[in-house]
Amino acid sequence: MSWGTTRVLGNRDAGRYLTAVLVSGFGTAAMLLVAGIWVKDLTGSSSLAGLVTLGVWGPTLVAPLIGVLADRFRRRPLLIWLHLGMAALLPVLLLVDSAARVWLIFAVMVAYGVSFVLIDSAEAALVPAVVPGELLGDFNGLRMTVNEGMKLVAPLAGAGLFAAYGGHPVVLLDAATFALAALLLTLIRVREAPPPPPEPWTRQLAEGLGHLRRHAPLRHLVACTGAAMLLIGINGALAYAVVDDGLHRPPEFNGVLGTVQGVGSLLGGLAAGALLRRLGDRWVTALAAALLAAGLALRAAPGLAPVAAGTLAVGVGAPLVLITVWTAVQRETPNALVGRVSATVNTLTFGPGTLAVLAGAGLLELVDHRVIQLTGAAGAVLLAVWALRGGPRAAPDGLRPAAPQGPPAAGPKENARPPATPQTAAPAAGTAERG
Repeated sequence: MSWGTTRVLGNRDAGRYLTAVLVSGFGTAAMLLVAGIWVKDLTGSSSLAGLVTLGVWGPTLVAPLIGVLADRFRRRPLLIWLHLGMAALLPVLLLVDSAARVWLIFAVMVAYGVSFVLIDSAEAALVPAVVPGELLGDFNGLRMTVNEGMKLVAPLAGAGLFAAYGGHPVVLLDAATFALAALLLTLIRVREAPPPPPEPWTRQLAEGLGHLRRHAPLRHLVACTGAAMLLIGINGALAYAVVDDGLHRPPEFNGVLGTVQGVGSLLGGLAAGALLRRLGDRWVTALAAALLAAGLALRAAPGLAPVAAGTLAVGVGAPLVLITVWTAVQRETPNALVGRVSATVNTLTFGPGTLAVLAGAGLLELVDHRVIQLTGAAGAVLLAVWALRGGPRAAPDGLRPAAPQGPPAAGPKENARPPATPQTAAPAAGTAERG
């Protein structure tokens, strides 16, 4: 375990925060899987079941508009109320007992998606007030590790509950985890400055976009992350072709490779903080792109060993690139702008991946999956070079001076610390994975 990981786990408020992420992440991972199964079970339609995911991720495409709200309120109370709101809304699904009421599942999933955007934005702004600046990368890595760990176990629990008792117990489980996460968030001791008086929505939106436009290193990092997520999206679209045409195994074998990728994500999340301190943003992004290149190339090979190794490499690379950009946003953005900037970055990074899934599926009708994988690998090599060449070099996290942004966290003197995000920045400057 690295020095930074040990420091984060030893921080009482950070520990409570991570526990809240773990609890809510367990219920969420179970519910999101069961929602699709539930729709399929009631309607018999695979297309409708697939649209459940669109309902959850669709709000990401308008995240900049939603993220403005995160900068209009204190972030900790907003997070508490969002979790309590979802705990109160989810029991509506107890009314679902036939295909005629499937629309309720879609409505709740859209609400889920909106809450995800707001929770991500509010978390991105609150975390720098809880965690010292030099530990932001470690915290973000641990947060992703917790989420990925839940994705390895919670879907199995959710599917088992659904198979035995139907969807209603999973609904109650998810509602309970949201409520428990809200309770844990109330125990975090942090003093937040009041938000500035609300300005017109369009002006606040323009300020968030203007921050990225003026901040060349951050803009370059976001562009690199978007390109990496595009490659990861194409890789995801080819998953069944790799298993069927490449390995000649049944579709269920994707579950095995999914576990391998999940293990890689755990490793990448744990390593991210230390790598950011030692190498800085550009080199970690380039390393992630190199891992993607190796992974995509290996997944084009016909044997199980290279495909498994490639899947592991993709699993390690994906969290590295995401944690790097999330940490940069938190570190280099004035606190008053973090909510809307974080939401905009999520759109710019996850949007290409969503579109790439559709593009990859279409390309499979015309081109062999190996050609697509190898082309993607070549693109990842170019991305690694581009990551190193773009913009002024950012200092490693451990060497970056921290600037205070406002009142320190409340509590004993030994827990007080200067948050990492500056209150002001030169042309400006800097959440999930979701719980």
